[in-house]
Amino acid sequence: MEPLRYDLRLRLFRDQKFFGPGVAELMHGVENRGSIRAACREMGMAYSKAWKILNRAEDDLGFALLDREAGGSGGGNAALTPEGKEFLRRYDAFVHAVQQESDRLYDEYFGDMEDLDE
Repeated sequence: MEPLRYDLRLRLFRDQKFFGPGVAELMHGVENRGSIRAACREMGMAYSKAWKILNRAEDDLGFALLDREAGGSGGGNAALTPEGKEFLRRYDAFVHAVQQESDRLYDEYFGDMEDLDE
């Protein structure tokens, strides 16, 4: 029998969802690759979808997450803005803290369930 597990994904909302694991992963990809297109390729995400979710997040936050340099024959570049870096740092720290607490609670409420599987 498969072991019992849980899944927790944290998303931020205003009137609608605008930031979550996908946007964070995209931003980390841009930070590591220096390119939205390269980050999309690595994630298997459509380039048009990346622009859509980035623009939505920026609109809802009221500041730019990325500095973009238009492409051309050599391709474009992208980098996180200082505000984007800080927002991503806070989101990652929040996710980490919530994950630690949810793991503790999972163990409290379901940790003994593994003994029942045997």
